[in-house]
Amino acid sequence: MTTAQQAAAFYFFYPEIPMLLKTCAAWFTLSFAAPVVFAGSPPAWVARSNQFAQPVLHAEGMFEPESASANGDEAFDTQIADLRPGVYTRQLAQADKLLSQLKTSRAAEHDVKVQEDLDILIHSVQAQATTLKLDHQYLLQYINVPQVVYYGLDTLLEPRNKPARQARALVRLKRYAGLEPGYRPLTDLARERTEEDLKRTGLTGPYIEDIKQQLDNIDTLIDGMRADFTKSGLKGWEQPLAVLSKQLHDYGDWAKATLQPHARPDARQPEAIYADDLRTYGVLIGPDELITRATADFLEVQGQMQAVAAQIAAERHLPSSDYRDVIRELKKQAIAPQDMLPHYRQRLKDIEAIVRQQHLVTLPNRDANIRMATDAEAASVGSPFMNPPRLIGNTGEFGEFVIVATNPHAKSDAKMDDDSFNAASWTLTAHEARPGHELQFSSMVENGTSMARAIFAENSANVEGWAVYCEGLIEPYMPLDGQLISLDSRLMRVARAFLDPMINTGRITPGRAKQVLMDDVVLSEPLAQSEIDRYAFNSPGQATAYYYGYTQLRGLQVQTRLLLGDQFSMQAFNDFVVSQGLLPPDLMRKAVLESFVPTQLAAGANGKRVSR
Repeated sequence: MTTAQQAAAFYFFYPEIPMLLKTCAAWFTLSFAAPVVFAGSPPAWVARSNQFAQPVLHAEGMFEPESASANGDEAFDTQIADLRPGVYTRQLAQADKLLSQLKTSRAAEHDVKVQEDLDILIHSVQAQATTLKLDHQYLLQYINVPQVVYYGLDTLLEPRNKPARQARALVRLKRYAGLEPGYRPLTDLARERTEEDLKRTGLTGPYIEDIKQQLDNIDTLIDGMRADFTKSGLKGWEQPLAVLSKQLHDYGDWAKATLQPHARPDARQPEAIYADDLRTYGVLIGPDELITRATADFLEVQGQMQAVAAQIAAERHLPSSDYRDVIRELKKQAIAPQDMLPHYRQRLKDIEAIVRQQHLVTLPNRDANIRMATDAEAASVGSPFMNPPRLIGNTGEFGEFVIVATNPHAKSDAKMDDDSFNAASWTLTAHEARPGHELQFSSMVENGTSMARAIFAENSANVEGWAVYCEGLIEPYMPLDGQLISLDSRLMRVARAFLDPMINTGRITPGRAKQVLMDDVVLSEPLAQSEIDRYAFNSPGQATAYYYGYTQLRGLQVQTRLLLGDQFSMQAFNDFVVSQGLLPPDLMRKAVLESFVPTQLAAGANGKRVSR
């Protein structure tokens, strides 16, 4: 779920796993969010702000309609990605037109909240245009068409959609395959765009491991499309899917023969591309500072883990008190596959009871959705994630916490045991379900906010920062073994913040970074491989946003405590943060210090009870 466009990427952003779709197409900006439906009429400033945001949403839908469909905008359900000649020039021209309109509106606007939203929209369009230009300047574009079409069809066929909407996948399928008048096979258009770039000199090709993984995924993704259509009950999809399947295999053969010789052997990106990746994901410091901060914090968290591990070892009479050995012992308390869903549903109830008893944040009065991943989702994503709801036209659909138990791209037969044992379920549930991501998106569905704040202000730092922050909220109330695994999860976030930039600046090899994750963070080989793939090619820079966003939000909470003293309410603070939509850290700080703090101080001065 993000308006973020990274180097050569076409993707759908799940808050936990940043890339369901990965290509080397510089033109696409897949965003999650969309206009939020209010129970009644929205406030006047929201209605006015949304008028300015609507043309930006529509313009993006013209180029990446799959994203618009995922947002819930059914007007784009039968359209397909624009890979026609001249798309780069047309998208830049569209950005220039939007910027001119938005700047004119900003100069004439007097409402402060609408001014802020216009600034968000302007920054978003400018950032996207910058990324387009950098990608065009530095990168050889290669579109992962199998992933694009899987995403476009899965978006429409998922069970949360009504049958009438699912049926539109048949039209999109035929257009992907070029079986309708006026449409050519998407694979042909994608190949032409890459061949145009092959004639240009000085461009950096995609990472060889990225191409290999994309080729390995083709059959799994086709099987995923077939399974989606079968479950939908639709008729008439078999022949067009057979045509598309052959086109995808032919495209893979072409990529293997033509593109692999131009692939780069190491993961390092051009410096300007990686710097833009970090900015896109909301990380406002550079690689050097990330590495310096995170390596110091890595030792601090290890120290905390060792203290907790020693207590567990003493209580359980374990032979070793080293936190690594204690974690390996805890992993032996495995949850049977058939018990995974019941276990996680019960763990959610445990956490909700803590949240309500400790007055940490206000929760919805309904159950959260949890399910296991399909094989295609496991191949695309690689670890657990939140599948967010549509926000346009939402009629009661909510997000899904999706548990991923395997990684088909693992380099060994080792079990992916990182989330399938007792102590691990505390942190994962707090992050993906409640009070983490599920609560974030539920709030936007149920309480509403402006498009600008739900869509165009969003980045990984604010989305993932909140989820990691929520792990910390629950950690003190977990049993000791849960606390140790919670700290281990934080250790992984910190490790991401220095391993990702070290890989992308050539200071460490992916192989050595993977060993650090397995040895010091105690990850299984399959999850460690998923992590390394993320840093090296699936979404360079994104993984650093967890640490950065967490430190920003945690620091803001401490500042607010200092300002309010006895008037500080954890529940009031967290409810306010959630109510702001997906604001990035700098705008969230402004909102808290200029709105929340004065309101709380005024309430206290007037003798009013401040909500806990």
